[in-house]
Amino acid sequence: MSTLANLEVEVKEGLTKLAYPARPWVKSVAAPDGNHCYDVVIVGGGQCGLTAAFGLMREQVTNILVLDENEPGKEGPWVTYARMVTLRTNKALTGPDLGIPALTFQSFYEAKYGVEAWQKLDKIPRGEWMEYLVWYRRVLNIPVRNACKVDLIKPLPLESRGTMFEVCVNTPEGTDKVYARKVVLATGIQGGGEWHVPSFIRNSVPRHKFAHTSEYVDFEALKGRKVAILGGGASAFDNAQYGLERGVGEVHVFIRRPELPRINPIRHMEFAGFLRHFADLDDATKYAGINFFLQYNQPPTNDTFNRATRFSNFHLHVGAPWESLEMVGDQVRVTTPKGSELFDFLIVSTGLLTDTRLRPELREVSEAIAVWSDRYVPADPAQRNPLIDVHPYLGPSFEYQPKVPGTAPYLSGIFAYNYSALVSLGLSASALSGMKYAINKLITGITRQLFLDDQELFIGEYLSYSVEEFVGQWPLAVPPAEAAGAAAPPAAEATAVTAQ
Repeated sequence: MSTLANLEVEVKEGLTKLAYPARPWVKSVAAPDGNHCYDVVIVGGGQCGLTAAFGLMREQVTNILVLDENEPGKEGPWVTYARMVTLRTNKALTGPDLGIPALTFQSFYEAKYGVEAWQKLDKIPRGEWMEYLVWYRRVLNIPVRNACKVDLIKPLPLESRGTMFEVCVNTPEGTDKVYARKVVLATGIQGGGEWHVPSFIRNSVPRHKFAHTSEYVDFEALKGRKVAILGGGASAFDNAQYGLERGVGEVHVFIRRPELPRINPIRHMEFAGFLRHFADLDDATKYAGINFFLQYNQPPTNDTFNRATRFSNFHLHVGAPWESLEMVGDQVRVTTPKGSELFDFLIVSTGLLTDTRLRPELREVSEAIAVWSDRYVPADPAQRNPLIDVHPYLGPSFEYQPKVPGTAPYLSGIFAYNYSALVSLGLSASALSGMKYAINKLITGITRQLFLDDQELFIGEYLSYSVEEFVGQWPLAVPPAEAAGAAAPPAAEATAVTAQ
């Protein structure tokens, strides 16, 4: 059986074989205050941020830095607020490996547990996925700076060389500034807006009495207690089964629809043509396609649903939207069309809102960013979807574009490699199923800009190139004595030399 140590050797040998051309090429830029300027800063050290970094390193863009607000080993949702037992996707999906078999999760898992264990595996345990990402970061030596929360991204125009960005970060030691020519927002599913809590909940219930599924929940304190969950999608059932397995007294899931969602359009979208070429569709087709997509909440996986419903203290309420909430002593009264009950705590599984104006780090640039309503409006007003309209209207490489064409050229240096790319580029960023097809678009877009920003320097060097490669001489300068005593080469050899 292979071991991780052997696998790491295989990874490094494979990368060495694929390194050509390994010549550094990006031109350095000095920051205004004399500090170092990175060619690319990636915000987010989860699966998308790490893959973006590796993709750039493969293209010899090595002056990069990944920033993540979490401590090492807790990047992304996997060991923080994700409460599913396994990933929801097919275990065979690839993406972070960038086509290198030894870097796939399958190779990692087989190295730890063997081929037979992989064959028996149904879906990837989320803890194993986090361990894989930690291993991936280490074996590839990806430069990540943890405990750095980005507070502001500020453009600083450069004379004739594109834009530089001042990235202000908050760290445990205080504030800091990092400079970069390009910025990638690999900020996951919430990175284009914010997790959504309906205002009637925020206005009716004290903050310590509810939590969104994206937040920390003290399930230990909820042992024996009665909990209500709003929402019938995957995250609602993830939290239901997670809480019940940890001793929560009762869990009640409420959904406004008359039955649970059953259709998951993502499963149909997961084929190579759709994943790679959705971005090539015209705007009207994209708009209609995502409008259809948004009509469906992602249903719970069958195994998660079964884990929750096996408990006798699990209760499902369909056709039961929350009409009102009120505090009764230390409990919350939840009223639906079917009656009311008292609960000790509320968990809100109401998804997220995409709107760049909600991102504090983009506060100086968000008003200049083009959104879909700036570029496309359906001919039939009944087909208009306000959720789609506020999504950023991205370029082909995930770059922001200006609301007014011809203005704010700096925006193209910020790449929204997160869930807000859904309408413009489909299941691409932050979705593992689309990463294989999306990552090269991002990397090519960044390297294209870095090259074109400095094209005068590159072309100038090219046109003045004068290094002699051929060092032979003709006619041959052979001493007469050697020429007289030398035998003529065989005819075949002489022919070969002449042909060369």
